[in-house]
Amino acid sequence: QVQLVESGGGLVKAGDSLRLSCAASGRTFSAYSMGWFRQPPGKEREFVAGITWTGGSTYYADSLKGRFTISRDSAKSTVYLQMNSLKPEDTALYYCAARPYVAIRTTVGEYNYWGQGTQVTVSS
Repeated sequence: QVQLVESGGGLVKAGDSLRLSCAASGRTFSAYSMGWFRQPPGKEREFVAGITWTGGSTYYADSLKGRFTISRDSAKSTVYLQMNSLKPEDTALYYCAARPYVAIRTTVGEYNYWGQGTQVTVSS
């Protein structure tokens, strides 16, 4: 049983930074890829960034390149999302997701496992 537990969300001001963590358990994740998604209030869930456990290849939503960085610590089975220069429009519930395939995908339906989400609120 795969479990994903996000943490690190909170209330910050515009321009601040925040690092989210996703602790994964229940499997050997070497053949998995991981993703971060977010769901702003009243909107659809959207892809933020993805990473492969093996090799650490990454992929980002175009609009977030340069501000957000995804990384993983294989020894800790933890995936991180470093968010810099935060804006009010980054306010959302952020989710960690896993899929049992190496290739990164950007759509919600491609991921088999989800965390409960962590709220990020950016004030202006």
